[in-house]
Amino acid sequence: MRTYYLFSGLGADHRAFQGMEFPGETRHISWVPPLPNESIAGYAERIAAQITSPSPILVGLSFGGMMALEVGKHVQAEQVILISSAKSKAEIPRYYRWLGGLSLQRLIPASQITKANRWLYWLFGAETPEEKSLLADILADTDPTFFRWAVNSIATWNNTAVPANTIHIHGIADRILPYRFVKADYVIPGGSHFMAVNRAKEISDIIAGLGQTAGR
Repeated sequence: MRTYYLFSGLGADHRAFQGMEFPGETRHISWVPPLPNESIAGYAERIAAQITSPSPILVGLSFGGMMALEVGKHVQAEQVILISSAKSKAEIPRYYRWLGGLSLQRLIPASQITKANRWLYWLFGAETPEEKSLLADILADTDPTFFRWAVNSIATWNNTAVPANTIHIHGIADRILPYRFVKADYVIPGGSHFMAVNRAKEISDIIAGLGQTAGR
């Protein structure tokens, strides 16, 4: 049986995957406190110790996708599956890199990081009352220190190496990591950055199909 290790996104946790189904065992990667000035690559090397199954499948959502790709450099993964994410620095919008260079994320009050509002609902693509409630709960539990570190890490991520076993699933209507900047293997029409929640079945079907193909 395959083992799927799930990497949640920035400002998210395992609840973002609650509507998805995987054709195998699932394990959630736990975020640990970052070290001062730690890079994504350095952080990934530390949390790679949580991967204990042979030939795992790494599934990363948003920031978690970048982390899954970096962890994949330290373990022999069968596949690395990115959802609403980016594979390299070329797929990170330049305006994020510019904002990160100014360290503006350090000026964001913790209350603005952990409190949902109309703008964040729109940005993520949470539309129904249930989706908004879930997003609000996830944000309320976000660690501001981890958030600021992750935002800076995304802005300064310099990865250019993309493993051949990487699969990228992206939504056309993603407002956080716009589709025009990425090269996706599978596209979800109308899919937002919150599509792991509100398009869970479509994404689950894609992942199930990948498992069948890999098993041939």
